[in-house]
Amino acid sequence: MPRRYDPERRQRIIDAAIRVVGRKGIAGLSHRSVAAEANVPLGSTTYHFATLDDLMVAALRQANEGFAQELATSGVLDEEEGDLAAGLARLLGDWLGADRTGVELEYELYLAALRRPALRPVAAEWTEETTQRLARRTDPVTAHALLALMDGICLQVLLTGAAYDEGYARETLGRVLRG
Repeated sequence: MPRRYDPERRQRIIDAAIRVVGRKGIAGLSHRSVAAEANVPLGSTTYHFATLDDLMVAALRQANEGFAQELATSGVLDEEEGDLAAGLARLLGDWLGADRTGVELEYELYLAALRRPALRPVAAEWTEETTQRLARRTDPVTAHALLALMDGICLQVLLTGAAYDEGYARETLGRVLRG
C-alpha cells in the first residue's frame, strides 16, 4: 500500500503535543499520547520527532510565538513616545486575560527547560529575541530587567491564582524604566 502524502502531519503532531501538555502537563506528554491526540500512527510521531525532547523543542518554539506575536502586534514598541510601562502592563493584562490555559502552557514548557537541557537553547532564544524587541524602546540592560519583571508578574498570577493588577504592573515596570 502506498504511503499517504500528508504534508501537515508534522504540524498536527506539534499541535497535539501542545494540547496534551495543556491538559495533562509535561508528565502526560509521550509519543503515544501525542499520536492518539493527533490521530496518527505512533510511528509518525517518532518519524518526525526522534525523541520526546525533539517534540518538546518544537512545541516550545510554537508556544513561545504567543507572547511574541502579542508584543509585535500590540504597537507598544512602535511608539516613539508614550508610556512604555503602561503599554506593557496593558499588554500583560490582555495576554493573561485572553487564554489562561495557553499562558500556563507556555510557562510550563518554558520552565521544563530547568530539567530538560535540550529546551534551554529555545528558552534562551525567546529571551534574547524578546529582550531585543524591548531594547528598541530602552537600553539592553533595562530590557532584560523588564522581561524578568514581566515573567515574575505572570508567574505570580499563574501560581497564586490572584487577579492580574495592571496598576501594580504599570508602577513596577515604571520604576525599572526610571532606573
